[in-house]
This record gives sequence, C-alpha cells and structure tokens, in this order.
Amino acid sequence: RESEDTFTNYPKFHNSRELFEGFREELAALDREHFFMITLDSKNRTIGYHTISVGSLSASVVHPREVFKPAILENSAAVVFLHNHPSGDPAPSREDRECTNRLVEASKILGIRVLDHIIFGQADYYSFADSGCM
Repeated sequence: RESEDTFTNYPKFHNSRELFEGFREELAALDREHFFMITLDSKNRTIGYHTISVGSLSASVVHPREVFKPAILENSAAVVFLHNHPSGDPAPSREDRECTNRLVEASKILGIRVLDHIIFGQADYYSFADSGCM
C-alpha cells in the first residue's frame, strides 16, 4: 500500500489565500504574464506544477489543448490555474474571463475539475472560485 505522501513533497494548499501567499513572491517578480497550472490527484494532493504559457507584458496565449496535456498525462483529477498581471492589478480582464470559461468547458469534456483560477497582482489576488465565477 502506498503511503499518503507518495505522490508529492509539495506543500499542501487548502484555499486561494494559501496559494497566493505560497506563490506571491515568485509571481510578483515576473515582468511578463505567465500562466501556470497545478495538477492534483483525486484527493486534491499536488502532483505537479506546469508553466503553460509565457506571454507579453499584458497577454498570454492559452489554448485548452496545451493546458490540459500535462493534466491528462499525469492522470490528474483536478487542476488550479495561476497567472500574474505584471501591472500589479489582479482584476480579471474580459480575456481572462473568456479564457477561464473556455478552460472550464474543456475540463468538463475531459472529466478534469477546475478548482480555481487565481490572478496574482502585486499586493492582492483575484480568485474566480471565491468570486462565484466558476
């Protein structure tokens, strides 16, 4: 029988605030928009971290095919998306909302739950799940 921690030595996160605090320094230091995915098993334990896209100062190209490939290969049950806004303002743009909706729709077809999409600003964050937008 595998131990409970066989899958990961990654820190465990229980909510959006913990994720923000855990990745805040790393994402605040980035000068371009980056889109990341955390893959999770069926007990919401972290399997891995993946850089999906590195964009420009204000945009990052994110396509469901590229996003979900690592999740499928790792047999993930769920994912959390993270991305930064180099401007420091975590408010979601129209494109952020459309991207999130596209990814959630694709995830339903694949049977992989999207638990949250968190946008990192300089001093604060925006959580689509906490805002009831998922």
